[in-house]
Amino acid sequence: MYLVIALILITIIVTAGVSNKLNIPLVVIALFAGMLFGSDGLKLFPFDNAPQAQKIADFALVFVLFIGGFVTRKDRLKIVFAPAMIMATFGVILTAVVTAAFLNLILKFELQTSILIGCIIASTDAAAVFSILRTRSLDKNLSALVEIESATNDPMAIVLTTIAVSLAATSAASSANLAIEQPLNIVLLLAWKIVGGAGLGLLIGWGAYRLSKCVVELDKGYFYIYIVAIILFSYGLAELTKSSGILSAFFAGFVLGNSNIPFKSNSSTFLEALSTMGNVVIFVLLGLLVSPSEFRGVFVDGILLFIVLTFIARPIVVAVFMSFFKYSLKKNIFLSWSGLRGAVPMVLATYPAAAGIENANYIFNIVFFAVLLSMLIQGSTITTLADKFKLADKAKPRPKQLMELVALHNAESELLEITIDEDEYGGSAVVSSLKLPEETTITMINRNDKIIAPTANTEILTGDILYVLTKTVNVEAVTKTITERFIPKVAEAQVASK
Repeated sequence: MYLVIALILITIIVTAGVSNKLNIPLVVIALFAGMLFGSDGLKLFPFDNAPQAQKIADFALVFVLFIGGFVTRKDRLKIVFAPAMIMATFGVILTAVVTAAFLNLILKFELQTSILIGCIIASTDAAAVFSILRTRSLDKNLSALVEIESATNDPMAIVLTTIAVSLAATSAASSANLAIEQPLNIVLLLAWKIVGGAGLGLLIGWGAYRLSKCVVELDKGYFYIYIVAIILFSYGLAELTKSSGILSAFFAGFVLGNSNIPFKSNSSTFLEALSTMGNVVIFVLLGLLVSPSEFRGVFVDGILLFIVLTFIARPIVVAVFMSFFKYSLKKNIFLSWSGLRGAVPMVLATYPAAAGIENANYIFNIVFFAVLLSMLIQGSTITTLADKFKLADKAKPRPKQLMELVALHNAESELLEITIDEDEYGGSAVVSSLKLPEETTITMINRNDKIIAPTANTEILTGDILYVLTKTVNVEAVTKTITERFIPKVAEAQVASK
């Protein structure tokens, strides 16, 4: 078994270069690797235990969604809070309703099956969106909206699917007796899962931030263990109280990601690795679970589901909710096309089988096939669309050297990373000419991945990345003071035109 797992992982890594060139997410390669080694492929790792797959995938999802919260910046959330939250909640509900309605009324699917599929496939996928758009730098508002929506809409889909599966698993007699009580129970359950999960997550995140000051003197390896413990605690406590463990994990990550915790930069790298591992585990597992030979029975239905979701449900949702905000037609089209489906719908597709619902295997296969089409078709064309609409530029490479501020006591200090973007600024500035606040030091300059220890006579150039140590209260002032020493490209162009 260990040898087979190693072969699967090596296959994924070896083919990752090809997937990058074709703009196909790494998770798709992981999916195909699972299918290759599974019961319908080389038969080296036969696996058909849906309940076990659900448990393992749910465990991995907790880490993925915690990290989704951790990387969601508070300042970016403020910019697009209203549209992102509406799309992540009411947008998911409307997607489920429209999809289920078309499947039932137009395509003549059974009502129960239509509702289950609609709920299961209603959310977009953060991992797929992030991995595809990493080679482009989108308009900041649009980028924030796409990323935050995809990072925050999974919990709503999970809650809706959990309720739909519970109702579908109820016997006919019980359904008749609870016909009157169920609507109220559903509303109350949904409200508690959302409010309780989010509230617990915020509270646990705040408590974890306060407690982190007690473990700062330990080696950073222990701090990684501490982070993992917080992830599990946020999920476990919420599940114990019957609220949403996924939401709790997300908001706990959000609080910690926006707090000045020890080893924050190293923790981000660690969590990014966990996220990648979690997504690979989920998709390999789902690839092992699926039987491609059964696609013949869902081939047409899977294509129809993809068409309904991509060309009807998603555009309707974007048109309805984004009409309240000032986004251009091009941005709305891009937002509609960027609604990739991924890990969460595939994991949720295992819920009916785990609950013993009739047609569960059919539901899993049709969702699997539609998600696969979404990642292949939308995933390979989304950057092309961004380029065509002139909504993106080629992303700048991340620096290979990073600095980390580790304070053994609460020094109320921040280590800022300020990039003098050569696409936005011109000119240069000498360090001694900067009128920085007291107790502020430029500790390092990263220039083309070369480290410079600055002195008073060091000239700062466009393209440099500055690491500045300052008091927390001076963060905005320091950033403004440094950037104001450079000429904005717009002003430079106006001078040149005269």
